[in-house]
Amino acid sequence: MSKEADIKEDKPKVKRADGMGATPHSGGVGFRVWAPHATGVSVIGSFNNWDGAKNPLQAEENGNWYADVPGAKIGDPYKYLLATEKGELTRIDPYAREVTGSTGNAVVHDPDFDWGDDFHLAPWNELVIYELHVGTFNDQEDDNAAAQFDSIAARLGHLKKLGVNAIQIMPVGEFAGDRSWGYNPAHIFSVELSYGGPRAFKRFVKRAHSQGVAVILDVVYNHLGPGDLDLWQFDGWSENGLGGIYFYNDGRSHTPWGETRPNYGVGEVRQFISDNVFMWLREYHVDGLRYDCTQFIRSVDGTAENDLPEGWSLLQWLNEQVTRQFPGRITIAEDLQNNSWLTKTVGAGGAGFGSQWDANFVHPIRRAVITPDDQDRSLAAIRDALCYRYNDDAFDRVIYSESHDEVANGKARVPQEINPGDPKGWYAQKRSTLAAALVFTAPGIPMLFQGQEFLEGEWFRDTVPLDWDQRDEFRGIVRLYRDLIHLRLNRAGFTRGLCGQFTQVHHLNEQAKVIAFHRWDQGGAGDDVVVVANFLAEPQEDYVVGFPAEGTWKLRFNSDWQGYSEVFSDHPSGDAGAETGECDGLPCHAAISLGPYSVLIFSR
Repeated sequence: MSKEADIKEDKPKVKRADGMGATPHSGGVGFRVWAPHATGVSVIGSFNNWDGAKNPLQAEENGNWYADVPGAKIGDPYKYLLATEKGELTRIDPYAREVTGSTGNAVVHDPDFDWGDDFHLAPWNELVIYELHVGTFNDQEDDNAAAQFDSIAARLGHLKKLGVNAIQIMPVGEFAGDRSWGYNPAHIFSVELSYGGPRAFKRFVKRAHSQGVAVILDVVYNHLGPGDLDLWQFDGWSENGLGGIYFYNDGRSHTPWGETRPNYGVGEVRQFISDNVFMWLREYHVDGLRYDCTQFIRSVDGTAENDLPEGWSLLQWLNEQVTRQFPGRITIAEDLQNNSWLTKTVGAGGAGFGSQWDANFVHPIRRAVITPDDQDRSLAAIRDALCYRYNDDAFDRVIYSESHDEVANGKARVPQEINPGDPKGWYAQKRSTLAAALVFTAPGIPMLFQGQEFLEGEWFRDTVPLDWDQRDEFRGIVRLYRDLIHLRLNRAGFTRGLCGQFTQVHHLNEQAKVIAFHRWDQGGAGDDVVVVANFLAEPQEDYVVGFPAEGTWKLRFNSDWQGYSEVFSDHPSGDAGAETGECDGLPCHAAISLGPYSVLIFSR
């Protein structure tokens, strides 16, 4: 054998990078893409002058293609050039961690980031979630540009003082254009550039954690795009003119947002979604995920019970993996179809979500405060909303009176719905805070939508930033929300029951429009909480309700206090002296004084 042959034989083999997409390493970048119908694939980029002949990928098993490119490095833009039956196609990498725009190029992303944190999500019974939209939350400069992650970080002090310990962010995957709700993801592995891009999001998560605030991210897997979607007919193949390898190519493709439902029955597509889930948890350190419209993952039309079994099994697989690999992180379903199986464990046949948005709460509570005529309010509906449970667990549900869906699409903010002609007036203030008090005293994980704490009006649009001047104008209402959150989290040590599993609605008077309920965890002093709500526009004096024990029950919160608003009446409610004598099925009773449209919270 020749010396030249010896040298060739001894030359070390290049180790193939693991995983999909672009993987930088010390000797260059490994590129891998799934394109089973392509007859040839090359990677083109700044490292080879966009010449497809220089770096062809080699076919692997299962339709994957791979090449290691020694000259490529972090920061290089690139694309894939595919030879297909439809001719040559250029495509952005489906796994691109960074892009120059939704119709631009992929960029070799630097995975290194100095996290340096050891943050842990609060127990679920102590979570208070604040939903926000990055592009409108804190627009500090140009009205024509979307707000960015850095501007959210500037408001972390406000959220922390409010008592919020978890931010839920509407989707941040790269979308078409610069303004969007985010539910039209073109590139689910890349963070929207108009928000600051991937490194800005990592910096934001790190800063939020340093303030003791978790980050929950909204993700969209029920459809993709449909705009600027390079995944569409990615390698030139399709059936029926539909989306090709990543999508269903029959009637199952249809969603309310286009013909772009991923094909949950294909292993590579399931892995694509799974890899995205674990990217957010592993590479961005997010503390949970909220899945958009899961009813369109588990069913074709969003109503039938799991007629997409492969979608249901995907949800089970994802949640089982998250539970095993990231214990303590939360997954939340938005399904709104009263499906208790979503939050049953996978072992019991459920989907394994930690919690789900609860339509059984938001719709009756909104209706109760928006209805103009007091006599038309249904306290029975309020009772049912307070007591509803999935799988006998109070924290299987997220409860709220405002979310991005509930304040748009033909609906508006609660104060606006209450009084469109005067959304800052007495009626709007009183009844919207009545709803807020129920959110923070009912069993469940409470959630606010951005600006709710300072009476943001009108309806949500992705082009209209929050009016932060209202925080100063309604600083008393902000304090009301802060006081409710502090009571909900038992910050002073005498309202532990609001973090507990148990609720008893012991008083319901449809004529007087008064409802009272008892919350507790273990019971006893510092734990038992009694909440009384007056849904009438008139005060009620010497009103008798039951209490769990005799003695003085301290008034911890009166929503009619004038410190919350100068238009409130400061009704003279006070501590309740409970005496022995059965009332409302409880052993004791007390006479109390209730302000109009007001909530009182008592504890021992």
